[in-house]
Amino acid sequence: MNAPPPGWYPDQADQRYVRWWDGRQWTPHVQPAQAPAPPPQGDASVAELSVGGTGNAASIQQQVQQRAGVGGQVTGGGGTLFTEPVLVINQQAKLIEMSNEYAIYDQHGRQLGSVVQVGQNGAQKALRAFTKLDSLMTVKLEIRDITGRPHLLLTRPATLWKGTVHVQRADQSPIGEIRLANFWGKARFNFEIGGQRVGGLQAENLRAWDIKVLDHADQEIGQITKTWQGLAKAAFTTADNYVLQIYRPLQDPLLSMTLASALTFDTIFSQHQ
Repeated sequence: MNAPPPGWYPDQADQRYVRWWDGRQWTPHVQPAQAPAPPPQGDASVAELSVGGTGNAASIQQQVQQRAGVGGQVTGGGGTLFTEPVLVINQQAKLIEMSNEYAIYDQHGRQLGSVVQVGQNGAQKALRAFTKLDSLMTVKLEIRDITGRPHLLLTRPATLWKGTVHVQRADQSPIGEIRLANFWGKARFNFEIGGQRVGGLQAENLRAWDIKVLDHADQEIGQITKTWQGLAKAAFTTADNYVLQIYRPLQDPLLSMTLASALTFDTIFSQHQ
């Protein structure tokens, strides 16, 4: 019999995941299986239309090395969100998008976690699908590991002047705030802990395709690079892809603030637009 074509198939060891078949053999690359969309529930429910996945191992390595300019493979890393020096953040492409959804990979294409928008009701999803009014509402994002366990929670409060995003641990204990530092020109955000600045983000250009990650002394400790997601996704969806490179090991709370801002940069930067 002919072998099945390359693709994601149910993992026989754990049905919660799918595993990549390269056309000849099973690979070590797995990711959570996508649950089927719930059936419509009255007028408040709107169906999201997904377009493809968030990338495979080969495309992610190309994204890191060719598009983000990371030279070769960066050594180090312990295989988790908090230990890898390079993280790839790819948004699920949807023709109709009602919630933010990202997959997080290491530089080799292994999925390490995800970012999921939580706490939306049907009315909020409908507003996002057909209007821009959802931007005035509270947005909550969870950063989860590969098992689906939350590690960080970000909350952008409902306000006309979106100047602050609150960062918490999974138990809702506070870590700090990501605060808009300037409104005009190149975007800049500060990381603040108890009112003290411990670092921040600084866009290198007006379009914010390249963003420096800074410590309290404005020394560059990392880089966020927006990467081209392909013509089909760029033309028909709002999906964005990013690569985060951290130049040296960081300690908390700066590490958590860096991950929180970089992994949810779309939401953070929308305050500036």
